[in-house]
Amino acid sequence: MKSKKPNAGKINDIAVVIPAHNEEGCIELTVRHLHLELVTNKIPHEIVVVDDGSTDSTWKILTELTKDVPTLRPIKNIGPHGFGRAVICGLTNFQADAVAIMMADNSDDANDVVRYWEKLNEGYDCVFGSRFIKGGGVIDYPIHKLIMNRMANLFVTIMFNVAYNDTTNAFKAYRKEVIKGCAPFISPHFNLTVEIPLKAMVRGFSWTIIPITWRNRRTGISKLKIQEMGSRYLFICLYVWLEKTLTRDYRVNPDEPRVTAAEPPVKAITQEVEKPAIETSGEEFNE
Repeated sequence: MKSKKPNAGKINDIAVVIPAHNEEGCIELTVRHLHLELVTNKIPHEIVVVDDGSTDSTWKILTELTKDVPTLRPIKNIGPHGFGRAVICGLTNFQADAVAIMMADNSDDANDVVRYWEKLNEGYDCVFGSRFIKGGGVIDYPIHKLIMNRMANLFVTIMFNVAYNDTTNAFKAYRKEVIKGCAPFISPHFNLTVEIPLKAMVRGFSWTIIPITWRNRRTGISKLKIQEMGSRYLFICLYVWLEKTLTRDYRVNPDEPRVTAAEPPVKAITQEVEKPAIETSGEEFNE
């Protein structure tokens, strides 16, 4: 599969979904840096941070931060926990025309969100970042994780015949129509980072790749358990590969209106700041 030409119009705003579990040491810096970049570049936005069952002061920090960051919208995932479930919770509750998924540990460069915004406004449905093409880079990447990363991405590249070498990276951006058109999502953990882009490619949405930078977290503990992820990544790859091979029902025809799928219920509560908190089951996307 190769990148398709853009065919969509402009977007008016973008949401950034950030899953957070026990990120008291870095979440404030991540949100403030992101907000500064988006405001400086005059990009209408919302920052949706999903507290995924934190037992530290992450939620307290977020509630206090809403006083300084008016576009911040913290929510709690009150359903089953897990990285994928937290992201799905955020994807169910964002309100903008597009969304970027970003890590809470300040490892992703907030300026790359600005570049995602620019590419989406060129008409692409999806913008994928790669740390392993000219212009991209990694800082302090643990060597064992780097080796596993390159092996996993080589497997995906060969399996799907796709010209993208960083599929396992969570940091990507999508139009709202893509999220609707690729739902329901079934990955409860980090394999969601593979499920969304592969479904988008298989179902015919347009996409492009830009170089991005990544640096290893400075505080906290990584939530990715490599020894637990092999079978999960393999399962979701086979799941999407079977769709690609055996069905064509979900392919997007750029000349016809796009058909979306139903989303799974995701339980969440939003932060109460100056008005009563809104309870949401995540049964449908906000329009």
